[in-house]
Amino acid sequence: MAAPDSDTNDGQDDTGPAAAVQSRSHDGATGRGGSWPRLQRQIFRTASRHLPDSSTDTDGPSVEPPPKRTGRYARWLPVLKALPWVLGALFALSFVWDFPGVALTVAGYTVVLEDLLRFTAVSGLVGFGTNWLAITMLFRPREPRPLVGQGLVPAQRERVAYRLAQAVSDELINKALIKEKIRESGLVAQYRDLLVAAASDVATDDAVRAKGKALLRRALRDVLSTPSVQTRIVALTAEQVEAQAGEGLSGLMLRAYRYFGEDDFRARLRETVRRLPDAVDPLVEELDPVLDRLPAELERRSDEIESLLTRVVLRLVDTLDLERMIYENVRAYDERQLEMLLRRTTNEQLNYIKYLGAALGIVGGFIIWAPAAALVAVTTLGLAVYAVDEALYRSSS
Repeated sequence: MAAPDSDTNDGQDDTGPAAAVQSRSHDGATGRGGSWPRLQRQIFRTASRHLPDSSTDTDGPSVEPPPKRTGRYARWLPVLKALPWVLGALFALSFVWDFPGVALTVAGYTVVLEDLLRFTAVSGLVGFGTNWLAITMLFRPREPRPLVGQGLVPAQRERVAYRLAQAVSDELINKALIKEKIRESGLVAQYRDLLVAAASDVATDDAVRAKGKALLRRALRDVLSTPSVQTRIVALTAEQVEAQAGEGLSGLMLRAYRYFGEDDFRARLRETVRRLPDAVDPLVEELDPVLDRLPAELERRSDEIESLLTRVVLRLVDTLDLERMIYENVRAYDERQLEMLLRRTTNEQLNYIKYLGAALGIVGGFIIWAPAAALVAVTTLGLAVYAVDEALYRSSS
């Protein structure tokens, strides 16, 4: 039976020598560059030689915007913008003069021109006004009002954000598409090669090795010089020695020795443990053969590394909730930002629709003023425009 543990005061007895060893190891490691920040900087400098050159990146968009296709309607937009003002002036003029008693005879058909200005001006202004009101009511008022309510888009902001997120995540950017692009791009293989090259360079770099081993020496010495750690090592060693001795003659002799010389047994263990920090250097130097073999081992397992990276990247993609990300991002927009988001791509078309209402209103005014003649003229003109457009389209294709 082993004697009672007499190491209850080891922490106090060993403070002086352990502190001295710890101080020596700390000073030696510090003097030899055993600093984690310095090691980090050295590793980054070594590995960065294999990273893509960030100097080629620009602050501009990664995709050049396509040229703006204005179409023929854009050339007419300035004219259409002036049309409501012209119609307003004609409406005001109609109160003073509106072809009073004037008639026009064409092919034996007499057309009375009286009230022409008022009919066309009012119809054009109504067409412009209704389109303007409809487009304005999409976005205004931004806040709910007691009588006029709230614009359609601000009132349905949550729904707009949800539908937009759903459309983008279903049709434009989804997990299947991202995975397909990752596989097609070969980025995983490219970065696998960069990773293997960087790791090999780091493992064989003398400066990295020196700083890494110095840091490891410092850490091991600090741990092994701690009195509480030494006490646990002594206790564990004593338990393992007795357990390995077994019940035979050697076990009997060990127990007898410990019974009569427990203090000497413990003192020898403590002395051995105190010398452990000084035995760190040979152990750390054993890392060199391992690091020498690392580049070849990484190259041999490059396919496994690529497979692992692919699984990690695809698993990361699976964890992304793209629809929720888009929804929360759009949902964070206030009413004004959401309006700007929608107007940014449709503002010119909305303006065209708005001012085109004035031109169509004028046509309606002509029909009200002279129904038969106007219908014949509008129908003939419409058919002629369609026929010419169809002929030009067929000839170009």
